[in-house]
Amino acid sequence: MNQSAFDDDPDKEQPLDPAAERLQRKLKRLLGVSSLIMVLGFIAVFAAILYRVTSGDAQADLDEIAATVAIEANAQVVDIEIADGRIVALLRTENGTYLVYIDPATGREIGRTEFVSR
Repeated sequence: MNQSAFDDDPDKEQPLDPAAERLQRKLKRLLGVSSLIMVLGFIAVFAAILYRVTSGDAQADLDEIAATVAIEANAQVVDIEIADGRIVALLRTENGTYLVYIDPATGREIGRTEFVSR
């Protein structure tokens, strides 16, 4: 009996010509390189997130924060922030508006920035 073309195994693939094989190897290599770059990118992003979450800001412990901070008698506290390990307070007085830098451990004023209009 004669075997017809319909009896061929459907799972069997025809061999590729050399040009198609070279192209297939190049595409596999490109896929591998781009996948490696993607994985390294994900690792870098997750490492940065983990670093930010675990390191936190260098803030003083509650035992190291001063209990009281002296400001001018007629000053109004508008805003307070912690920046670079210092307390930064925005104060408004009759004479103008100031940024006051305070050492959190001692409660003493480190510096002052005055806002003036020009």
